[in-house]
Amino acid sequence: MTPKNFENKIEEKIAEAARMLATAEYPVCFTGAGISAESGVPTFRGPDGLWEKHDPQKAVSLSSFRNQPEAFWDFARDLVITSGASPNPGHQALARLEEQQILKTVITQNIDMLHQQAGSKNVLELHGSLEKADCRDCGARYSWQELEKILKRDETPECRNCSSLRIKPRIVFFGERLPEKVLENAWQEAQQADLMLVIGSSLQVYPAAGIPDLTLQAGGKLIYINADRGSRPEIFQLILTGRAGSILPRLADSALKISRGD
Repeated sequence: MTPKNFENKIEEKIAEAARMLATAEYPVCFTGAGISAESGVPTFRGPDGLWEKHDPQKAVSLSSFRNQPEAFWDFARDLVITSGASPNPGHQALARLEEQQILKTVITQNIDMLHQQAGSKNVLELHGSLEKADCRDCGARYSWQELEKILKRDETPECRNCSSLRIKPRIVFFGERLPEKVLENAWQEAQQADLMLVIGSSLQVYPAAGIPDLTLQAGGKLIYINADRGSRPEIFQLILTGRAGSILPRLADSALKISRGD
């Protein structure tokens, strides 16, 4: 397929996806690391992934954190501080669709807060968020803004009350369960959805990866937007391969025009 024909095919798929989105009664989306990778947030797997530099069993294991919290903060610094990431056009397009009352909910596996920074309000963070943290020893609470300043100085956060290094953000470590209420809400949203956009997720990390199946089982449809066709292409009604930061703004523009009757 020539580049021109490929582009024409993508535009046809975007137009079809826009029609499906604009006419859906309850569309939601499910996002993974791929959408944030376009903002410069490192991925976890692959040649340049974070797991090549950090041992996951030391960096984000609850048992390791009790004795070696510095390993986590070294990982967090590389995940967020070093990358200097900010929302990309894909995040912004989803926020715009929510603002215009088309998209109902963003269900995300990401902990980087980029959806909220882009303006999305109804975000379900399956693996928690770096936004807030608590001292495991005295219970003192911290915001990401406080911790970010410390990390930028290349230091490990220390509790201002008890001097403990065990300040843990409210994210899901290995050895912890997903937040029950968030998971239940995500299940409800997926079951209610008649359309789900699955964006930048390999659908390999469970139980989160099973959420799109709930939409299918309830009779809804799935659209996949990713750099490749992923590991489960057979479950999708439509697959758009490419950068979410390029595809989503065009999809949002088209869906909004259709919804307005332009």
